[in-house]
Amino acid sequence: MAARRGRRTAARKRNKSTWKPWAVCGAVLLLELMLIWSELRPYAAGALILGILGSVVWWLWRTDRVARERDRAWRKEEAVRAGHRTLAQADAMTGTEFEELVAGLCRRDGCTEVRRVGGAGDNGADVVGRLPDGRTMVVQCKRYAPSSAIATRELRDLLGSRVHFGADVAIFVTTTRFSRPSETFAAGHGIVAVHRDHLGLWNSGASLESLLGVSGAGQGDTRHRARWKKTYG
Repeated sequence: MAARRGRRTAARKRNKSTWKPWAVCGAVLLLELMLIWSELRPYAAGALILGILGSVVWWLWRTDRVARERDRAWRKEEAVRAGHRTLAQADAMTGTEFEELVAGLCRRDGCTEVRRVGGAGDNGADVVGRLPDGRTMVVQCKRYAPSSAIATRELRDLLGSRVHFGADVAIFVTTTRFSRPSETFAAGHGIVAVHRDHLGLWNSGASLESLLGVSGAGQGDTRHRARWKKTYG
């Protein structure tokens, strides 16, 4: 028994001798930290503030990214819906709705600063904006019955509108066709003539830029116009 108590006493002494250096080191470190805390406090406060600001900036960036992704998804869905819209639906629109349709197609194709200006005192323009290459444009929209035709005088009004707005490009969009004289007038005065067939292509996904180079073309020969009159009366 005495030998066992002796061994336990010796073990406790060894434990105490092992613990004392660590305790002393810990106490010294704590004391040093307390002594220099007044000097570290500004740095700690700065680190805390930077951490909070970083969290706020990250949250704002994340929120903006989510909003942009949702906006892109909405625009893509809207473009798909617009592409599925038929010309028959365009025929049933009001003049204002048709102008909004044309403005939306311009935005879809990368035009900027697009706004509808149609209405009383519109100076012959319904939509204005900038093409993707930066040129300014003025657009006249006419939702007429397919059986009618665009007369030359309406293209003259668009020429005046181009001068009034100082636009680089004049575009005439209609749900019908251009008469032979008005087609010639448009070609001679640099007016982009978008007739019914081209409107259908544009609405189905063709870009506005692709229509600029085929202005007024594609109305067909005499047989085509005869079929047009038979179809639309």
